[in-house]
Amino acid sequence: MGNNMTLITEFILLGFPLGPGMQMLLFVLFSLFYAFTLLGNGTIVGLICLDSRLHTPMYFFLSHLAIVDIAYACNTVPQMLANLLDPAKPISFAGCMTQTFLFLTFAITECLLLVVMSYDRYVAICHPLRYSAIMSWKVCSTMAVTSWIIGVLLSLVHLLLLLPLPFCVAQKVNHFFCEITAILKLACADTHLNETMVLAGAVSVLVGPFSSIVVSYACILGAILRIQSGEGQRKAFSTCSSHLCVVGLFYGTAIVMYVGPRHGNPKEQKKYLLLFHSLFNPMLNPLIYSLRNSDVKNTLRRVLRMQRVL
Repeated sequence: MGNNMTLITEFILLGFPLGPGMQMLLFVLFSLFYAFTLLGNGTIVGLICLDSRLHTPMYFFLSHLAIVDIAYACNTVPQMLANLLDPAKPISFAGCMTQTFLFLTFAITECLLLVVMSYDRYVAICHPLRYSAIMSWKVCSTMAVTSWIIGVLLSLVHLLLLLPLPFCVAQKVNHFFCEITAILKLACADTHLNETMVLAGAVSVLVGPFSSIVVSYACILGAILRIQSGEGQRKAFSTCSSHLCVVGLFYGTAIVMYVGPRHGNPKEQKKYLLLFHSLFNPMLNPLIYSLRNSDVKNTLRRVLRMQRVL
């Protein structure tokens, strides 16, 4: 094994094994999706900052979610686009480790933010009279900052376990970005501890939080069904439907990737699931919130009217 080990300074991301014509088509499509992601999430953040009527806990957490989605896309998509133009272009070892760390940080943070948002909806619907007292700005800020800190710390654990590993001469990563399990396959050492930590981390930040979201929405559903007026029920459902769609998209793909059973060709399936997870999810989230949320749509109309007047 000693002859197969060397000081790795760069990796080559294999991406998608397609012909030049299809790669160019994907480059154009993914560039458009990337632009829509930045525009949509940037618009959400801008509207929340501009309109004081959106300075509420729900939109405070939504702004953090939009920031995470922007960071998520910026971490993986530019490298993927560069690889579509030049498949042989390598990524440095430091760049690869940084990408792995940032991907895990944003993924974990988004998991926790979605839990916090479900708790916010639970308090708003199940304890409306105590909502302002429970969801104070101090509490909201603490929840948001804690989500980011936990994301950074848990990702740092994976990074510190990954960095000491020796890597073989074969430095081709079968992925479109430096995904941690794809990197571990290149190590010339026992990676059982790393793989166990990845699985344990996935269970702790996916299954656990998802279960708490399910419990929150079970309580919310019970509270909504006790509302006497149909209008009240519709309003309560509308405040939760956007969040439920985002939760379904995010947790559905993430649990299948890291916790679900392995069958068929798991490497290729995981690659395309992660493509959906890192490119399409961040693009769809602002669409879901803007199309199903009257407050966001009304604020956008007011801003557009003001721009026309100016």
